[in-house]
Amino acid sequence: MNKDWLNEVKWNDDGLVPAVAQDVEDGKILMVAWMNREALQLTAEHGKAVYWSRSRQKLWRKGEESGHQQLVSEIRLDCDNDVIVLQVVQQGGIACHTGRRSCFFQRLEGEQWVAVEPVLKDPDAIYGKH
Repeated sequence: MNKDWLNEVKWNDDGLVPAVAQDVEDGKILMVAWMNREALQLTAEHGKAVYWSRSRQKLWRKGEESGHQQLVSEIRLDCDNDVIVLQVVQQGGIACHTGRRSCFFQRLEGEQWVAVEPVLKDPDAIYGKH
């Protein structure tokens, strides 16, 4: 695969670009993560979301532990070439490690954050007790 397209992405000083995962069916934002060149290349080549884990300093294949893979139907780059949007089919309907559909489950109500989306599956049942 020709990799010239990777050079058009404006990577930050750490060699990363933010990536938004959006449900291809209804447009709901599921999560935001980071990608390095290899993660973006692997995502494009295999059609499954791969991210860069800043905390673990390694590639993170979405769903490798939970089974909740993201099948990528489209990859877009914003007008400044510094944000990626992945249109995905979320396997299992759960994108968040908290067992929710989306990582964006908290809404500001007055002066506090309130969880407004249900836990679909107990995280212990997804990942096992730590």
